Amino acid sequence: MDKEFDYSVVDKVLNDHECKQSSVIAILQDVQEHYHYLPREVFAYIAKKLDTSVANIYSVATFYENFSLEPKGKYVIKVCDGTACHVRKSVPVLERLRAELCLKDGKVTTDDLMFTVETVSCLGACGLAPAMTVNDKVMPAMTPDKASALIREIKEAERDAE
Repeated sequence: MDKEFDYSVVDKVLNDHECKQSSVIAILQDVQEHYHYLPREVFAYIAKKLDTSVANIYSVATFYENFSLEPKGKYVIKVCDGTACHVRKSVPVLERLRAELCLKDGKVTTDDLMFTVETVSCLGACGLAPAMTVNDKVMPAMTPDKASALIREIKEAERDAE
C-alpha cells in the first residue's frame, strides 16, 4: 500500500514564496532541491495553491532542462562531454562511473537513489578538462581511476554517517 504523499515541504516552499504565480520557477526549484526531482503529486497541488492550471505548472517544469520528473540520486554527477573534455578522454571516465555504479541500458540513477550520472555538453571548465561535477562542485582533470576513488570515498562517507 502506497503511503500518502506528505505535502508539508511543498506547503513550506509555497509559503516561503507567498503563493505567488510569478514565483513558479523558484517554487519548483525549491521543491526539486528537497526531493531531488519533481514528484508527479506536486503538480496538481501547486496548481491549486497558485490558482492556475496543472498544464501551466507542468509546462514550466518540462520547458527548463534543469527540472527532472524522474527521481535523482543524492549525488548528481555530471560528466562533461564538450570538445575539450571529449578529446581529453571524458568518455572512459563516464564508462568507469557507469560500470562502478552498475548503470547500463540508459539507466542513470542507482536503485538506492544514491547516485545519478549524466552527461552534459559543457560545464564551462574547459581548462580543467576532463571535468565533471558532483552536486555542482567541479572535479578537474578526471581519470577513470580518480572517478572510482571518488565513488569509494562518497560511499565510505555515507557508511560512516549512518
